[in-house]
Amino acid sequence: MIRLFIDCDPGIDDAIALGYALCQSDVEITGIAASAGNVPVDAVTRNALAWLELTGRTDIPVHRGAENPVAHRAGDPAPIFADDTHGPLGAGHAVLDEPTTTAHQLSAAEAWVQTARTHPGEVIGVVLGPHTNLALALRLEPELPTLLKRLFIMGGAFNYRGNTHPTTEWNITWDPEAAAEVFAAFGAPGTPLPVIGPIEATEAVVMTPQLLGQITSSSSAAPRWRQYLGQLAEALRFYFEFHEWDGHGYLAQIHDPYVTAAAIGWARAQTADSLPAAEQEIIPWAHTADAAVDVELIGTLTRGETVADWLGRWNRQPNATLIRSLDASQFLTHLAETLMRGPDQ
Repeated sequence: MIRLFIDCDPGIDDAIALGYALCQSDVEITGIAASAGNVPVDAVTRNALAWLELTGRTDIPVHRGAENPVAHRAGDPAPIFADDTHGPLGAGHAVLDEPTTTAHQLSAAEAWVQTARTHPGEVIGVVLGPHTNLALALRLEPELPTLLKRLFIMGGAFNYRGNTHPTTEWNITWDPEAAAEVFAAFGAPGTPLPVIGPIEATEAVVMTPQLLGQITSSSSAAPRWRQYLGQLAEALRFYFEFHEWDGHGYLAQIHDPYVTAAAIGWARAQTADSLPAAEQEIIPWAHTADAAVDVELIGTLTRGETVADWLGRWNRQPNATLIRSLDASQFLTHLAETLMRGPDQ
């Protein structure tokens, strides 16, 4: 089995990513860390529990994360959330029942550590929201980068316009200190480089009303899954409206499902004996490049900007594999077929 630990902030595209992962018969989601980000942490936790309950997967533990960024201090302004993008409750127009389950007693940071220690070298971490929980986990267990199989991240805008401030992406902007801690800790010599899917690549993955209609009308899955798809469609309707208001048209850029699928596809290749070693390391659907990366923490206009040293000016070894572009059309076909099929069980 491929073991995933998913740190996310549902969030509409997070809900699609979770649904995609639930459709994989060879994937075990060992836990979900609920990160404040798109909406406050209590709403994120509720959404994660509610989406799982809607799909019948109450067996997957959800761990409540930190309320504030790691550098937040008493008296600081409250964090800003993306309710304009994802709706006031983080689920767009979807109406999710109040979950009957509750969050696990372990915090998100503690869950990162426990999962990695329980399955050393086996768990792939997937970060789809801010890096707060993972940064706190690193403070508890500095050896975490050597305990995980690999880390996949959705975040950043490298030499590209941002989607939050002019040069910054939301997940990094919400807690830049946490992201900087994570980038500094992972990618050490002898360990797999973390894979980062920034918005200049992931924004090519576009859901349209036409594709959504194909998914919801063609699904032959069980009634419970069709109910999930129905609520997902309502969530996406809000996402379409936001993107239209933001000048992109009546569509939705869905970032998180691709990074989740890339993590799973890469993991499958590791066990494919028929593939040469070099092909086993290829990130599915993607063109990649390795670079030393960091986060700007001080700039008046650029705080939260992710920077890649393509010219080697820092004299640092690469600490990340960046997805530079991807075959969005091929991936969207795969995503649609997966969601129409639904989970095997």
